[in-house]
Amino acid sequence: METAFLHIDLDTFFVSVERLKEPKLIGKPVIVGGKSNRGVVASCSYEARQFGVHSAMPIVLARRLCPNGIYLSGDQDAYSEYSKAVTDIIAERAPLFEKASIDEFYIDVSGMDRFFGTQQWAWELRDTIKKKTKLPLSAGLSINKTVSKIATGEAKPDNKLYVPQAEVKQFLTPLAIEKMPMAGPKTQSLLKDLGITTIGMLMDFPPKVLVRLFGQNGMALWKKANGLDQSPVVPYAEAKSMSTERTFGEDTADMRFLKSTLLAMVERLSHEMRMENKMTGCISIKLRYSDFETTSHQVRIPYTSRDDVLIQTVMDLFKKAYERRVLIRLIGVRFTHLVHANFQMQLFDPKAKNVHLMFAMDAIKKRYGVDKIARVNGIFTGGADERMTSFMTKRLERKRVLGAAN
Repeated sequence: METAFLHIDLDTFFVSVERLKEPKLIGKPVIVGGKSNRGVVASCSYEARQFGVHSAMPIVLARRLCPNGIYLSGDQDAYSEYSKAVTDIIAERAPLFEKASIDEFYIDVSGMDRFFGTQQWAWELRDTIKKKTKLPLSAGLSINKTVSKIATGEAKPDNKLYVPQAEVKQFLTPLAIEKMPMAGPKTQSLLKDLGITTIGMLMDFPPKVLVRLFGQNGMALWKKANGLDQSPVVPYAEAKSMSTERTFGEDTADMRFLKSTLLAMVERLSHEMRMENKMTGCISIKLRYSDFETTSHQVRIPYTSRDDVLIQTVMDLFKKAYERRVLIRLIGVRFTHLVHANFQMQLFDPKAKNVHLMFAMDAIKKRYGVDKIARVNGIFTGGADERMTSFMTKRLERKRVLGAAN
């Protein structure tokens, strides 16, 4: 039985999601990573790459190379949502898959040819993902993870490539050494000093010399160059945590701004938890000061997904963590010890109105988007919050009754 591995890469993923949200961005140089000059490029369109922009490049340098580019801060919630949609499609169909990153997947399809063609199955999966998500993606199919990943790179943009076992060396030989997945800039520089500029030249280089130069990585390089890779697909497992953090354009000590940022973070994370029927049992907060000293505090809590409890917990942690009274550069929140559980409101809950409001807001976010409604503060003491609770609760109840009558 011939082994077969499918590699899927969502092309310029962050940019592609932004273009689905705003079609006017299609065909324009788009750079995702931040509007200030302090960040780095997380993703860029092929139009931006023509100016020399690439991922991991400092935004300030990208602006010099592409001053007329469209710079976006990014929408992590949208990226996570689309990544999950792709993951769900693959999980429903694939016998064994690995989620290497938010936009990259490996699928072991060995033996699939006994039922129907491996190529047919792989390309039908790619077509299904494209049809359901509208995302462009490239795919490579070959005998192992290394060759399939290289094949994906050669298929870009938005295409597919199959490299059968008999053609692996012929396929790899002319490719530049930069195409090797594990060859970083330093390794590439050393190889070029040895006169090695293509994968074919690396194939024929004495492996003992590579081991002397690079240690065991030298042997791994030689094997991969020769199309030899026994790395298994690592089964995908759900994350045991969820987190978010924000680096500010300017260091700040504005307490109102910091607390409102934390509030928004907790509200988004807790909404995401409830949509996935999860609860958290441990909360942590991360602060990085202007001098780059970083501190974090965490606390175990009874499992919950309630906004009011999580917000109050995070605010208490922030009060303990912020001790130096130095300007803050970065702030983050993390929920860990996640479990699958549906929220159940306790009978005679003294804060039942808070829960009704939480459910009402969830319904609005689910229908119209997570950024269409937000709290002004984290403590529900009456007044406008109470009136909003009453209005939303009655509206949802009326909708439920009408639905049952129909």
